[in-house]
Amino acid sequence: MKYFYVVCIFFVSFISQAQVLTPKYSNEFLAIGVGARALGMGRTQTAAVNDVTAGYWNPSALLDIRTKYEVSLMHAEYFAGIAKYDYAAFATPIDSVSHLGVSVIRFAVDDIPDTRFLFDANGAINYDNIRFFSAADYAFLLSYARKFPKLKGLKLGANVKIIHRVAGSFANAWGFGLDVGAMWERKNWRIGIAARDVTSTFNTWSVNTALLEQVYGQTNNTLRGNYTELTLPKLSIGIAHSWRIKETFGVLATLDADFTFDGERNVLVKSGFTSIDPRIGLEFDYKKVAFFRAGVGNIQQVKEVDEQTNLYTKTRTTFEPNMGVGVRINKFQIDYALTNIGDQSESLYSNVFSIKVGF
Repeated sequence: MKYFYVVCIFFVSFISQAQVLTPKYSNEFLAIGVGARALGMGRTQTAAVNDVTAGYWNPSALLDIRTKYEVSLMHAEYFAGIAKYDYAAFATPIDSVSHLGVSVIRFAVDDIPDTRFLFDANGAINYDNIRFFSAADYAFLLSYARKFPKLKGLKLGANVKIIHRVAGSFANAWGFGLDVGAMWERKNWRIGIAARDVTSTFNTWSVNTALLEQVYGQTNNTLRGNYTELTLPKLSIGIAHSWRIKETFGVLATLDADFTFDGERNVLVKSGFTSIDPRIGLEFDYKKVAFFRAGVGNIQQVKEVDEQTNLYTKTRTTFEPNMGVGVRINKFQIDYALTNIGDQSESLYSNVFSIKVGF
């Protein structure tokens, strides 16, 4: 115990000496979502997830995996291919009542030109002096799920989350956090709860001020030193209901809601205490071999500018529609999702592919 107290005292002392920030949007690359099935259904997976991607959506659902090993891979590109988003996950049972999962996420913009040395000592442009760096965010999730035979239909799970963020050689951060999840299943109904960043995930930034002070001085900007950034907790609640039609066709209907507690956000339901972002999704299957999916979320109010007065005169409601398809051949499944169909929101189209293999 004495070593535990020493670590706690050191941690509290470190936090008290560093500048602590609690921005409204922190570690937002972890809010994108994983798996083309989930993205095609509008990210309504808190209660519907039933595969290896549960390590991200709701770790308690890892217990739904039916094979000894399951692997999933995903790749997506955003902003015309500038940003790359990659995901890999693995899960396996430990014993008859518990499962273990590992997930890795990377969101990055690579090959960013560093033009600080574009001009040589004589003031001439020398393109050979341009260097390149990456701005990358990494997340490593270790997931554990366990069911309790005495509590029929109840499953519990948790994630240990390690965050690493890099901005070339200019700055980097390490973070740590915890997620917990629960799933209750009764006949064709499922209710899921996922509490993310329950301990307020922290990122401790180390800034190489020596590389930046000259540029910041020329632009009259304030250069921030080392600091710690906190990500506040978020609660996701979902409900899913499934039914079969003559054993040939199946339907899965889902409803999710994200509750945030960092002040008012531009979502459907908002207040100073909590903001609620609802989403709905559907999945149709034919003999559990072919799948069609659709979902709607990200409902916002967007201000529009009057072209004559250049003033914000009215608002319009936007939303993000999504669709997807999937095919399962034995224990191999490939899924595709297209987001923002019909260009109804401010976000851009994204094509997402993912594969899943059980063996």
